[in-house]
Amino acid sequence: MSRLPAAALAASFVGSMLLPMLVIATPAAPASPAADPAAPKPNTLTPEEKKAGWKLLFDGKSTRGWRGFKAKKAPAAWSVKDGVLTFEAGSHASGSPERGDLMTADQYENFELAYDWKISEGGNSGVIYHVQESEDRPWKTGPEMQVLDNKKHKDGQSPLTSAGSCYGLYPPGKDVTRPVGEWNQARLLVDGAHVEHWLNGERIVSYEKGSDDWKAKVAASKFKEFPNFGKPTKGFIDIQDHNDKVEYRNVKVRVIKKPTAQRP
Repeated sequence: MSRLPAAALAASFVGSMLLPMLVIATPAAPASPAADPAAPKPNTLTPEEKKAGWKLLFDGKSTRGWRGFKAKKAPAAWSVKDGVLTFEAGSHASGSPERGDLMTADQYENFELAYDWKISEGGNSGVIYHVQESEDRPWKTGPEMQVLDNKKHKDGQSPLTSAGSCYGLYPPGKDVTRPVGEWNQARLLVDGAHVEHWLNGERIVSYEKGSDDWKAKVAASKFKEFPNFGKPTKGFIDIQDHNDKVEYRNVKVRVIKKPTAQRP
């Protein structure tokens, strides 16, 4: 084995001593920015929202103001965890009193509804409006704004039944959903006959409920079998139990006292 010259050995020794010092002196990576302390807390209203007439439908603590479809109280499969309204089927069998859709205690005609949703992998849910209890299912009277994992659920294969659609009738212009596990911000505007679906800041669906175009689409869909579908102009807001875990928060509503779009 060859020997290094004395000068080389000295340089090697000094370098080995300096290396740990250089490593220690290297600055740490910058920390992630902290959450904006000015951002409103979930399930609260800002002063501006209060002034505009918004009202919380979910207080972040209980299911007060909600009940089951054709029931006096909220089904047990719906619970509140960490400020989130959560549906989990668990051990509750489909069709049991512990299962079923969650519905507002009050009815709404013209309104703006805002809510955040987070769906489980492969999951399905939805928000249905103008629901009446004359039929055995909420979706037999009220149209639905779809909540879905587009990538893993079969309904995501068709725009007509994908997230944000007016289920089976009007598809979204594009898929703006966020990955499973992230919150999506939704808004449903019902202003007379005019309806808009917004998702994550973008308007993705617009239609005139009860128009000739609406009637033609209903006649070409599965809803043609249900004579009362889409006919009510006032009703309950319903959140769907579709067997899969789903979470909601920031559920709020603003009543529109003077609609701008006339009904047909």
